[in-house]
Amino acid sequence: MRPISVNQNKKKFLGLRQFKRHLKTRALAQNKKIIFLASTLAVILALIFFALSPDFSSFLSEQKPSPSFPQPSEPSPLPQNVEQRLKVQPGVTISQLLGPFFSSTQELHEFLLTISPVYNLSHIKAGHNLSIKTEPHGEFLSLQYEIDKTHYLNVEKKEGKFIASIENIPFETKLACLTGVIEDNLIEAFNRAGEKDSLALALAEIFSWDIDFYLDLRTGDAFRLVFEKKFLSGEFVAYGDILAAEIINQGKKHQAFRFLYPDTGKADYFDEAGNSLRKEFLRSPIKYGRITSRFSFRRLHPIRQIYRPHFGVDYAAPVGTPVQATADGVIVSAGWNGASGRMIHIRHKNGYESLYLHLSRFAPGIKQGVRVAAGEVVGYVGSSGESTGPHLDYRLKYRGQYINPLAWRFQPAEPLRPEFNDAFRQEVNYLRNLLSFPFWVAELKIF
Repeated sequence: MRPISVNQNKKKFLGLRQFKRHLKTRALAQNKKIIFLASTLAVILALIFFALSPDFSSFLSEQKPSPSFPQPSEPSPLPQNVEQRLKVQPGVTISQLLGPFFSSTQELHEFLLTISPVYNLSHIKAGHNLSIKTEPHGEFLSLQYEIDKTHYLNVEKKEGKFIASIENIPFETKLACLTGVIEDNLIEAFNRAGEKDSLALALAEIFSWDIDFYLDLRTGDAFRLVFEKKFLSGEFVAYGDILAAEIINQGKKHQAFRFLYPDTGKADYFDEAGNSLRKEFLRSPIKYGRITSRFSFRRLHPIRQIYRPHFGVDYAAPVGTPVQATADGVIVSAGWNGASGRMIHIRHKNGYESLYLHLSRFAPGIKQGVRVAAGEVVGYVGSSGESTGPHLDYRLKYRGQYINPLAWRFQPAEPLRPEFNDAFRQEVNYLRNLLSFPFWVAELKIF
């Protein structure tokens, strides 16, 4: 083996150190290159992000505004018709309301005269709504007036003429079902169920030929009915018709099914067999009144203190309580009649007459010769004549002789017309199912 000299070892050591220094320098250069590339990439990404941002677009638009060219002028919008909604205030006349919408009093007079055969606007009521539409320069176009909860007057001006009509308010009508038990009286039972007095009175009217709802009801009596509820913009506004009803009164079942005659458009209530619920006379001339004295051939007179016949039935009720005719008839007399005070005498068919004593006043239009219908209000409870307090003395005659209104058996009205038996049967089956399965009602909606 050839010996290695000291000089050779030194040269090898120096070469190794230079080689390490070379590697270090090269690595440092590569790191600088990587940092430079990374920085360049970061700047490019930042520029791209800024270029896509809205601020950059606005910056460019500020720095380099686009050249402006003349823009075509946009046409001004056409003037719109004007609609004013008003609520009729107390003491305001129709002339005061509509005067500003007509060019002259003559035009307003022509307007009122033209529409008067359809509706007399002088009968407007405080609190009702009125909507008037005019052209931009003020010329009258149309009018809508809320007559009641179900109808409104519509007037439009077409080709210089006023055209008026009475329209139905476009309600959404839904079916509802109600069941309950009498604890005190019918109205309280309905109120506990969340319904209004008017629905209870409507039910009482249907059965009023057979049931006196003050005298005959007992605790524990039950009822159920299917009826319509009317909504406007999602809010309840009124009740519609009662379609079917049932009352258990003192253990006896009374049923009513509404049927609309398709040829006449008139409706009536019948039992399941097609017998009309209407009788010759209503059970009571007052919907809610307490009987204080009955028909008697010997009664102590409360004022004269002598025994003599009392040929009527006394109903105690507050002054002003409406009194209804108990059957269709013609007014024989309406005026003061000595100890009877203000009295109405009505003649009915088949030899019947009815008398209403001690009234405080008569209903508008009630006078001799006027025809009235069963259930129509003819007067109001009072204490006129020989009377110890507010009450109605109701009397009934048959062929000239006084009879007991509470004990007399009246004949029913005309039954269902035979040609509609099949249609009535179908209607009864449908309504009876609704009464029996009220959960079906929740899924039903009509027109």
